[in-house]
Amino acid sequence: MITFPNSKINIGLNITSKRTDGYHNLETIFYPIKIKDALEIIESNEMVFETSGIEIPVNPNQNLCLQAYDLMRKDYDLPNIKIHLHKNVPIGAGLGGGSADAAFFIKLINDKFELQISDEKMENYCRKLGADCAFFIQNKPVFAFDKGDVFEPIALNLSDYYLALVMPQVHVSTAEAYQGIIPKKPKQSLKELIKLPIEEWQGNITNDFENHILENHPKIRKVKQDLLAAGAVFSLMSGSGASVYGIFIEKVDLNFLEKDNLVFTDI
Repeated sequence: MITFPNSKINIGLNITSKRTDGYHNLETIFYPIKIKDALEIIESNEMVFETSGIEIPVNPNQNLCLQAYDLMRKDYDLPNIKIHLHKNVPIGAGLGGGSADAAFFIKLINDKFELQISDEKMENYCRKLGADCAFFIQNKPVFAFDKGDVFEPIALNLSDYYLALVMPQVHVSTAEAYQGIIPKKPKQSLKELIKLPIEEWQGNITNDFENHILENHPKIRKVKQDLLAAGAVFSLMSGSGASVYGIFIEKVDLNFLEKDNLVFTDI
């Protein structure tokens, strides 16, 4: 069986407080986009995990799909399988690619072996793997809060707009992203700001990671400037970066950005 895990963008991101467990409380809007990996599983005599596409810079034995399988095997009598993951979603982009792979893997195992696991239970598996992982079980726009793993559905549909995403050749570590953060409660919640007309989002909906990351990485700042100059009604860095997306009223030619960046259009 094969599935195609999609990614997400963050429409706004506020770091609201530091938690006693070392994590941070936040609020954000998760919105699914069309940039996808491919994930296939077949029964096998032994456990096999292989990848293709973009190189994954971690030990394959630590991949979230394998961690998810270990969690599920504690509750279900599952056979050995061969897993093939083809990576297309940029790594370290703030798009949740690894989390999506794990969540779609859990759904794929549920379907293949007819386990009849509820969405709630699959989300609980996901919460043990990553803060944004559970979002991809239902894979619909949500207002996310606490660690980013508690959700409220929102009515948000950007299908009438043209979305593009640019990934510069820059790496932003999670440690660097959080070093510049001073948690604070926003004056107005994203849950309310998202109701504004999209033409009023710029400057009102923000990402707390952006100021210091754009200051430290001129290439990311330049991408955002270029998207706005090209006519984006809203542009923001996704998650802790390094990707930046733009929302346009109509289709736009972004070929000029392809020289130094990965460019994804109509996402």
